[in-house]
Amino acid sequence: MWQPEPGWHPLPGGTGTSTVGVWRTVVGDRPVVVKRLSAPAEHDPAELSDPRHFAYWRRGADVVTACLVDRTPGLRGPVSAVEEDSEGITLTQEWVEDAAVTGLFAAHGLGRFAGVELGGIRWLAQDQLRDRMRRVERHGGWRTLARTTVADVAEHLWGKRYALLDELDALPQVAQHGDPVPANLPGRHGDDVVAIDWSMLGRGPVGADLGYFMLMAREEFEPLLDAYLMGLPDGAAAREDAAQGARVTAVLTAFNRAEWALARVAGGEGALAGKYRHPAVAPHLRALQRQFPQIETLL
Repeated sequence: MWQPEPGWHPLPGGTGTSTVGVWRTVVGDRPVVVKRLSAPAEHDPAELSDPRHFAYWRRGADVVTACLVDRTPGLRGPVSAVEEDSEGITLTQEWVEDAAVTGLFAAHGLGRFAGVELGGIRWLAQDQLRDRMRRVERHGGWRTLARTTVADVAEHLWGKRYALLDELDALPQVAQHGDPVPANLPGRHGDDVVAIDWSMLGRGPVGADLGYFMLMAREEFEPLLDAYLMGLPDGAAAREDAAQGARVTAVLTAFNRAEWALARVAGGEGALAGKYRHPAVAPHLRALQRQFPQIETLL
């Protein structure tokens, strides 16, 4: 059975459905990060074995093996290596130093990366937001938010979700990192962002990566959109296409995350409103509040 080596330092947030853990260590004199992926077992969700699903278990390793993002413009991956055995995959990558990448620089990089041609690789993620909405549906929708002051807005947008997802499908489809939170965009190499965690690499509507990113960015929507469009290749998409892709992605994702966070604490003692400041809830509610201008546009 695979085990981490003694002396490896575990990093926070390193576990998930397929991720056993993430550690920092040193190989020779070179600092690296080791990520262990576990192959799906018999009773694990089928989506882990679906090459098109965003949760496909081995995509991050396949990206490295295919050298798919070694030199891509806008975003590129760190130097990495893959070892596979009967139980799973060990992914080793160089440690990426925090370069204090600004939100505008990251948005510009996301726009440049959107112009990359990834080819017809069968394991690229597709329909990421639609699949995420299906997960929420299986858990009953935004039923916890129905007990809050945004209940009417949540009900209206939930009813429009299929129409909004269809709008995204009609937009130009471009390359996307898939999980461009600021923590996954730490480094810089010249004019490019050095990005980590490529496990959701795929294709999606123009602006979608920007929509995911801006939920945790400090900058406001319009400056981020301008930076993204400056990086987007000429003729790739109109401004309103990119704006709508970012807007719909950000709003639906913000509601999904707020629902998830509130549902986790809703069963405890006390009124739901008293839990809005819970440290596991408050950041998601603040992110949702910041999207109110985009919500008004969609309404």
